[in-house]
Amino acid sequence: MSEILAEHGYLADDSLATSLFLALRMGRPLLLEGAAGAGKTEVANVLARWTGGELVRLQCYDGIDVSQAVYEWDYSRQLLHLRAAETTGSGTDRPVELEHSLYSEEYLVRRPLLRAIAGTAGDGPVPILLIDEIDRADDEFEAYLLEILSDFTVTVPELGTFRAQRPPVVILTSNRTRDVHDALKRRCLYHWVDHPSFEREVAIVRLRVPEATEEIAREVSAVVAELRRRGLYKPPGVAETIDWAQAISVLGSSHLDERTVERTLGAVIKYREDAERVRTAGLTDLVSGALKYGT
Repeated sequence: MSEILAEHGYLADDSLATSLFLALRMGRPLLLEGAAGAGKTEVANVLARWTGGELVRLQCYDGIDVSQAVYEWDYSRQLLHLRAAETTGSGTDRPVELEHSLYSEEYLVRRPLLRAIAGTAGDGPVPILLIDEIDRADDEFEAYLLEILSDFTVTVPELGTFRAQRPPVVILTSNRTRDVHDALKRRCLYHWVDHPSFEREVAIVRLRVPEATEEIAREVSAVVAELRRRGLYKPPGVAETIDWAQAISVLGSSHLDERTVERTLGAVIKYREDAERVRTAGLTDLVSGALKYGT
């Protein structure tokens, strides 16, 4: 599993690779929890690239409901159909048939959950259902989601029940802005995704930014590791490390120094307060201390 992930651009440790392997073999959802930017969402992207299954993403947020997550009716097209029927007179003498035609699959808008369940038909690869940032949804939606994940069925009253022929691969992510309920956790396998070790982050930078030299990859990873230890409001994630290494390479810098950090700080620090805090503490000390560690 580790080799497969690496072939598709993701360097996972043994624990994460084992969790993914078990989730695939056991047909269980996998809940990935951890700090923002640690690489949780990318796991689903890699699985989709590897299996060839459609990546179906449900981005959670406060107030999300069935119409955004499961299905809704295309009311504008239904209204056009009804007006056309009234204009031509077709179907107006058979109101029951007209109503049935309005609530057919032709006018059903499949949102991510229904699309993932309906997409399991046939012999092709099953969809990869990414339920991103489940911690942002409210308790009622989490309870509904638990019901969906228990049997992978969705009932549309006007059409009947859609049932998954094969369970889709389900990856849930949480930044732990609130605790996910125990009932949902019991339904899933669980893995905490932490920021990578220094050497692993260097390897990730070298893989994702091949134009970056070994020296730049080590220096950037070292400074990012130091920034994470400083208690910033938004510590940089792996994505910021990659962006920073790429920005420095684009500028043609051969190594990291105070001037380069000052010019490119916006690639790795995304909040003004954090940037001011870093500058106030001194960029020289940040770079020199981190580079001693990195080398």
